[in-house]
Amino acid sequence: MMMKRMGAWMLLTLLTMVGEWSGRCYGCLEEERIGLLEIQSLIDPYGIYLRDWPFKELQSLDLKSNGLVGCMENEGFQVLSSKLRELDLSYNRFNNDKSILSCFNGNLSTLKSLDLSGNGLTAGSGLKVLSSRLKKLENLHLSGNQYNDSIFPSLTGFSSLKSLDLSYNQLTGSGFEIISSHLGKLENLDLSYNIFNDSIFSHLRGLSSLKSLNLSGNMLLGSTTVNGLRTLEFLQSLPISLKTLSLKDTNLSPGWCELKNLKQLDLARNNFGGALPDCLGNLSSLQLLDVSENQFTGHIASGPLTNLVSLEFLSLSNNLFEVPTSMKPFMNHSSLKFFSSENNRLVTEPAAFDNFIPKFQLVFLSLLKTTEALNVDIPDFLYYQYNLRVLDLSHNNITGMFPSWLLKNNTRLEQLYLSDNSFVGTLQLQDHSYPNMTNLDISNNSINGQIPKNICLIFPNLENLRMAKNGFTGCIPSCLGNISSLSVLDLSNNQLSMVKLELLTTIMFLKLSNNNLGGQIPISVFNSSGLAFLYLSGNNFWGQILDFSLYEQKMWIVLDLSNNQFSGMLPRWFVNSTHLIAVDLSKNHFNGTIPRDLFCKFDQLEYLDLSENNLSGYIPSCFSPPQINHLHLSKNRLSGPLTYEFYNSSSLVTMDLRDNNFTDSIPNWIGNLSSLSVLLLRANHFDGELPVQLCLLEQLSILDVSQNQLSGPLPSCLGNLTFKESSQKAILNTELVLSRSIEKTYYETMGPPLVDSVFLGKGFELNLIEEVIDFTTKKMSYRYKGKILSYMSGIDLSNNNFVGAIPPEFGNLSEILSLNLSHNNLTGSIPATFSNLKHIESLDVSYNNLNGAIPPQLTGITTLEVFSVAHNNLSGRTPERKYQFGTFDESSYEGNHFLCGPPLRNNCSEETVSSQPVSNDEQGDYGLIDMEFFYISFGVCYTVVVMTIAAVLYINPYWRRRWLYFIEDCIDTCYYFVVASFRKFSNFRG
Repeated sequence: MMMKRMGAWMLLTLLTMVGEWSGRCYGCLEEERIGLLEIQSLIDPYGIYLRDWPFKELQSLDLKSNGLVGCMENEGFQVLSSKLRELDLSYNRFNNDKSILSCFNGNLSTLKSLDLSGNGLTAGSGLKVLSSRLKKLENLHLSGNQYNDSIFPSLTGFSSLKSLDLSYNQLTGSGFEIISSHLGKLENLDLSYNIFNDSIFSHLRGLSSLKSLNLSGNMLLGSTTVNGLRTLEFLQSLPISLKTLSLKDTNLSPGWCELKNLKQLDLARNNFGGALPDCLGNLSSLQLLDVSENQFTGHIASGPLTNLVSLEFLSLSNNLFEVPTSMKPFMNHSSLKFFSSENNRLVTEPAAFDNFIPKFQLVFLSLLKTTEALNVDIPDFLYYQYNLRVLDLSHNNITGMFPSWLLKNNTRLEQLYLSDNSFVGTLQLQDHSYPNMTNLDISNNSINGQIPKNICLIFPNLENLRMAKNGFTGCIPSCLGNISSLSVLDLSNNQLSMVKLELLTTIMFLKLSNNNLGGQIPISVFNSSGLAFLYLSGNNFWGQILDFSLYEQKMWIVLDLSNNQFSGMLPRWFVNSTHLIAVDLSKNHFNGTIPRDLFCKFDQLEYLDLSENNLSGYIPSCFSPPQINHLHLSKNRLSGPLTYEFYNSSSLVTMDLRDNNFTDSIPNWIGNLSSLSVLLLRANHFDGELPVQLCLLEQLSILDVSQNQLSGPLPSCLGNLTFKESSQKAILNTELVLSRSIEKTYYETMGPPLVDSVFLGKGFELNLIEEVIDFTTKKMSYRYKGKILSYMSGIDLSNNNFVGAIPPEFGNLSEILSLNLSHNNLTGSIPATFSNLKHIESLDVSYNNLNGAIPPQLTGITTLEVFSVAHNNLSGRTPERKYQFGTFDESSYEGNHFLCGPPLRNNCSEETVSSQPVSNDEQGDYGLIDMEFFYISFGVCYTVVVMTIAAVLYINPYWRRRWLYFIEDCIDTCYYFVVASFRKFSNFRG
């Protein structure tokens, strides 16, 4: 133990010396901080000897996000901080003044920077005490707390403050003027995302040293006048040397052209429209300009940007600008380093500008999604760029060979994004190492051939490599598993045929789906310590996934082995993977039952797909993961009733149990699944009535209970469903993976940004699992996913035994896209309220016992693509052949013998119409005619019979016999006529 402690002391001493040599010890790496705290607990678990630490010389201490509630439990903390200059206590749990002050009982006179952000602080009295102790404090960060205006008097004692961050609180500005009169040295002020209005401008009068002001996300309108000047004009008139102004998310009316000394101006995410004002060109000192996410229009060559030759950072993204591919408007911008023009429009120029050589050397360039045209070439000016660190040309349909010359010209390139273009040919790489390259994405192109074998030598420090959706063939280089920094590898949707999976287990995110890979998976793959996300779907892997002792520290998050040839029982080693979020084993040959001890311990599970296997038996009653969103068990041989398996799964969005052998009634507790949006119970053996508890599911948008034995009337309350758009049913979870090297590049080339809100991170989305829903509509089965699934809505109650009338309340389903009530025993008429289904695309009520006329109002539905009322007892004329109804053929109406009119062959005449059955509400108009016809027929027959009997009594036997035959025939005829008339009358009365 003594030797261990001596070794730790020596390590700490060495670290301290290194910190002194570098001027300060930032402790910026998370793993370093955790390691130091572990060493502390090893040597001094009770904090008794901290005063003897070499760490008492520390100048910077980062204790961010540690869950700390105070410092009193560690009395040595004050000795540690005796020479501190920077202290970060942000995002802990210091939610009151007492807990904060417990960290400042020692001598902290040297402290210059303090960060208390994100602690939920409400009162300011503790800051008043601190101001008397921290006389040299220059930087104070109080962002993300719950302060109100009462905090302002507590800040007046910090007379040395140069930077103050009060963003993301609940400040309105009342009493703010006290700040101006006491903090005369303040240079940087961040008041973003509070509740300030225009009056804040008048309170800045005393801040003569103010250089940077961030008012983003407040309620500024710019309509207030102060001393006869508009707010921003008044701001310009104040005796302050403002260089940086951020007005993001404020909707402030223009007026910033008057601020002629500005160096950094952030106007992102407002509602500005039209062309950029010409007066913007007067801000000749601007170095940073961000006008992204507005509605600005126009060709930038004719705007004021050509005059801003001092610009270093320019973001035009997400507007309606026209940006020339030559970049000629910036030919004189020799300082320009960062340029972003995403989601604008690239326009070509005359050939005279093709060889334009710009004066600038860009470090960051993003032209993502800048054009919709086909056969676009790479902008020529890129041939003359030699200092690029980040280049994004994604989603532009650029053609040609892979631009290996970009790598040759830019040897310091760190991130290259060329996805979703039309590059062809093989992947040709320069025979040169690029140690700075961390992110390479060439997904969704037409690049073919083999992956270069020397790719690991060329890019030895890759972190993310994405080459999905191309035509790569051959083997996957095993050396990729030797790149220690590689965490994301996506080679899915190619034609790769060979892989040694056991050599790729160091990669955290491995996606090889939809290739031609095969063979058995080594146990080492499932038992590795590195893999957390494994996607092997759509290949030819086979064999059993045997049970084994899972690696002790293994933390599986996503496992997708779907659409392969795996067989045998479900593996039980999942039970130890308690961090699993998504499991997809669908479309394999797994058999047996679902183990009780397997899926009843997944507290974190959000997605489970075991569909299209050979699983049998009951669902374990304990199976009810509290976090599960999407459940797919369709196309197995599962059986039994649904008892309480999902009773507590209130987060369930999708429940897919189609094509199994489930029995009994649909449980009433299903109404407790408040998040349920997709319920698929098709092709089972459910019976009984449809539970009215389904009407409690406010999020329900897709309901399929077809091909069961359900009976009873249709619940009218289903008409209360709203069918709202929901992205939850389309996406399991999306992680945004950011690369911080862009921010690092910004700092290296331009220094720290004065506008902190400038977004410098470049990232990409990782969809953990793509949700896909099968639903039958328009007489076809479709697969819905992504954004289309978010909008999809429909009800399928077909092929059951429902009886009674169609509730007219179904006409309230105004957002529904598909409604199928066919193959039931429904009676009555088609509700005229169906005319309110203004978005419906498929309406099928065929094969029922409906009667009456087809409501003519239905012709007002212009979205219908499929319409069927076939094989009912409908009568009257078919709807007028206009709009969508002009496209429906005879099959939509067949099997209704009393329907007439086009497209049917039987024409509608007056006689035909008068002899047709009519609905109940029309019977009264024809009742007297039918009765008169009946009485006349009966009287005639009665008279004939009486007279015939009398004649027989007086005529001779020969004639008697002849008349007897006649009477018999007449009686038969009259009897048939009377009976037929009576039946007709009964039908009309019924």
